[in-house]
Amino acid sequence: MIDHTGVNVSNFEESKKFYQKALAAIGYELIVEFPASVTGSADVAGFGEGGKPDFWIASGNPNNPPLHVAFRVSDRALVDAFHKAALEGGGRDNGQPGLRAHYHPDYYGAFVHDLDGHNIEAVCHER
Repeated sequence: MIDHTGVNVSNFEESKKFYQKALAAIGYELIVEFPASVTGSADVAGFGEGGKPDFWIASGNPNNPPLHVAFRVSDRALVDAFHKAALEGGGRDNGQPGLRAHYHPDYYGAFVHDLDGHNIEAVCHER
């Protein structure tokens, strides 16, 4: 079981704003931040729900190649809301909300590139 994951971002403050907007649509919030003076290397921000950060961004050189991170949500309306909010927050479309039956018959997802080109997805596996 994965406990947490994250991506490196080139503009910490702008990426933090992007993720706050995009992830709020699926119930995530910014839970904690630590400056480089505390971590010893980078500014970091942790997003999650229920007080537990499980997705982190860190200032620095963006991961190369960019990463793919998918957030599982409970219904298709949340996938739609994520995609809309992510685009409004400065993300670039990388796949409109819709069924991806080649994965499985109920795979409903949407994809955006964040400000550094990471492929960020919201996916619902329910009918």
